[in-house]
Amino acid sequence: MKLISTSNYEKLSQQAGEEIISRIKRNPTLNLGLATGSTPTGLYQELIKDHKQHKTSYKEINTFNLDEYIGISKKDRNSYHYFMCEHLFEHIDIPLDQTHIPDGTAKDLDEECSRYEQFINEHGGIDLQILGIGQNGHIGFNEPGTPFDSRTHIIDLAESTRKANSRFFESLDDVPKQAITMGIASIMDSKEIFLLVSGASKAKALATLMNGDVREDFPASALKNHGNVTIFADKDATALL
Repeated sequence: MKLISTSNYEKLSQQAGEEIISRIKRNPTLNLGLATGSTPTGLYQELIKDHKQHKTSYKEINTFNLDEYIGISKKDRNSYHYFMCEHLFEHIDIPLDQTHIPDGTAKDLDEECSRYEQFINEHGGIDLQILGIGQNGHIGFNEPGTPFDSRTHIIDLAESTRKANSRFFESLDDVPKQAITMGIASIMDSKEIFLLVSGASKAKALATLMNGDVREDFPASALKNHGNVTIFADKDATALL
């Protein structure tokens, strides 16, 4: 794992953005894995700014999001589908039918998990996956204890995850209790992975990742077994290293 330490969140977003843009220019048909949450929003702003200034094109790009809440419609402000449209897709030239997110309202959720996994494979797999990390070490919505050989699946969200995400909802009661997420094996199949880590609240998780053992009760530790991971972390996140 390669660690790129930056002075602040803005620089983290800029550096990660520059690396993604360079890969898109190298491969205009890149399969890009995307994440939601507060950490990647600065990165998405950088991609939008570059698109407007330098006309980097996403017309041949396919995107695949890590996860989606179960039971929330695409048009709900708290859905990850809505988040991605608002924070990225509506501001670049990517055709919306080339943006892919699990369907948390599917009638048969197990079938949706299988369909999504197969769909990624049919497109040739993910070239570059963007990840964040939870305070408990989750990647995607793979909570502690998720088997490393897991594929796209339904997950019961940990209470700590629901509390962390409740800031986006009116109350904790409104936060869904389940999600569809790419599994750890699905993530590990990506050819390259960028992990974004920002803020003092993530310092312990980053230190555990860098200095701890590979174990299923800390899902992000699986990344140590991947040959092409770059971690972008700001000063607050690296405080315990």
